[in-house]
Amino acid sequence: MEVGQNIKRLRVKKGLTQEELAERTDLSKGYISQIERDLSSPSLETLFDLLEVLGCSPKEFFDEEINQKVVYTEDDRTVYVDENRLYRTEWLIPESNEKEMEPILLTFSKQGEFKRYEPSRAETFVYVLSGRVALKLGNHTYFAKPGETLYYVASDAHQLVNDFDGESECLVVATHSYL
Repeated sequence: MEVGQNIKRLRVKKGLTQEELAERTDLSKGYISQIERDLSSPSLETLFDLLEVLGCSPKEFFDEEINQKVVYTEDDRTVYVDENRLYRTEWLIPESNEKEMEPILLTFSKQGEFKRYEPSRAETFVYVLSGRVALKLGNHTYFAKPGETLYYVASDAHQLVNDFDGESECLVVATHSYL
C-alpha cells in the first residue's frame, strides 16, 4: 500500500493544500510533501491525526478497495415519470445530486416538456440522442437534433421541450444540482 499517495488523494479530495493540511496537523509543509511522495513514513499517531483532519477512518484508509465507485449499471438508476408533462427522467448516478455534475437521461413522449426552471448558476449540457429538442432560454428558443449539443448557463428561466413528432431522447448534465 502506498500511504503517501492515499494521503495526497484524500487531501486533494478535501480541497486542501499541503500548507493547509500542515497547519491543521501541526506538521511542516515539507514533511507533508515527503509523506505524500513516500519519502518518509509517518508514525501511527501522526497518520491518525492526518486521517482525522482528512475525514477518513483508519479502516477506510487501509481498505484495499478503492472508495470510489466508477461503473454504474442500469440497476443503479432512479427513474421518474411525469405523466402530465410527458417525460421520463433517469438519474444515471444515484448520488449525483451530491456531486458537482448531475447526469440524467431525459426521454420525451410526443408533446412532452421538462419542468420550467428559474435562473440559477448552473451550467447545462444537453446532447440530443434522438428526435429534436427545443430549449427555451429567457426570450430565445434554440433547437438541436440528434448529434447536436446545447450548452448554456442557466442565468435565465429555462425549459427543455420535445420539438419532434414522436419521442425525443437526450443526455443532460448539469452542475450545481437542480434537476
